[in-house]
Amino acid sequence: MTNRERFIRTLRCEPIGGQVPTFELVFFLTMEAFGRIHFSQRHYAQWDQMSHTERKLHIRDMADLYIQIAKRYGHSAIFVQPDFQPTPDKLDVTQWLLEEIREQSGDEYFLMLHGDPTWAIPDGTNMMEFSAQMYEEPETLNDISKRRMDDALEVAAKLDQKGHLVDGFGLCSDYCFNVNPFFPCDLFDELIVPYLKGVINGYREMGYYSIKHTDGNIMPILKQMADCGPDAIHSLDPQGGVRLPEVRKIVGSDMCLIGNVNCGLLQTGTDEECDADVMRALREGMANGRGYVFATSNCAYTGLPLERYERMNQLWRQYGHYE
Repeated sequence: MTNRERFIRTLRCEPIGGQVPTFELVFFLTMEAFGRIHFSQRHYAQWDQMSHTERKLHIRDMADLYIQIAKRYGHSAIFVQPDFQPTPDKLDVTQWLLEEIREQSGDEYFLMLHGDPTWAIPDGTNMMEFSAQMYEEPETLNDISKRRMDDALEVAAKLDQKGHLVDGFGLCSDYCFNVNPFFPCDLFDELIVPYLKGVINGYREMGYYSIKHTDGNIMPILKQMADCGPDAIHSLDPQGGVRLPEVRKIVGSDMCLIGNVNCGLLQTGTDEECDADVMRALREGMANGRGYVFATSNCAYTGLPLERYERMNQLWRQYGHYE
């Protein structure tokens, strides 16, 4: 099987045997690992002034770096994040980048884009205003959510018309702090669930998979999230008190789980603590016999020691095998 095929079978919770799939939502450590600037540090303010040749070189370099990350660390999936966020009327750059990745790697990897229209925790500049609006003007927020959901599904439909360039979407709106969700359960039902369920159903009708990401303590809203029907839940954050056996009891054996290696320990723990946590995540994730993707509880973020990520990766290669 290709990496893509193994990943899809894992999302479907089908037995695969052999190596457990792995991937990272984002791998920021590209300068240290490859001597190349990460995508988030590149600036394309002069994109419109570039010649076609210059643009082509940029696209080719971005595609190559995505593939090199996946090859070196055995990732089965690539979360593509073009500098230009795709919208219904601006898909050309995204299409070009996806086509280049496919050209260089064929169908070896599962490709996904961001595609979450639901509300996330607001930043500090408008948190008070948004919090009041949740209670005083929920209809206004729902109108916006509906428009955003329609736009997300239009992007997916247009990509489908161009040849089904992606396999799925990462739904990356964060809902939770480490101690509790930002949204109380009743407001989560009112403001999030209809649009999370709607976009997942829409993607599925077009043949796409959905991976729902959120950090923090998801336990109070886990059942509501699972009932929306994503193919997988990521990142199962132990720093938010999320435990794989407890999650599995709530969501059942037929939903894929991704993550749960403690990023905090990878950054600040001892080697022994890191090794023990990696082995715990593998043991608990693989206990279901299917439907687990090994990953950190967030991403390989800036400041995470590369040697710790590579140590984690080596343990996965050695011990992350189904019998």
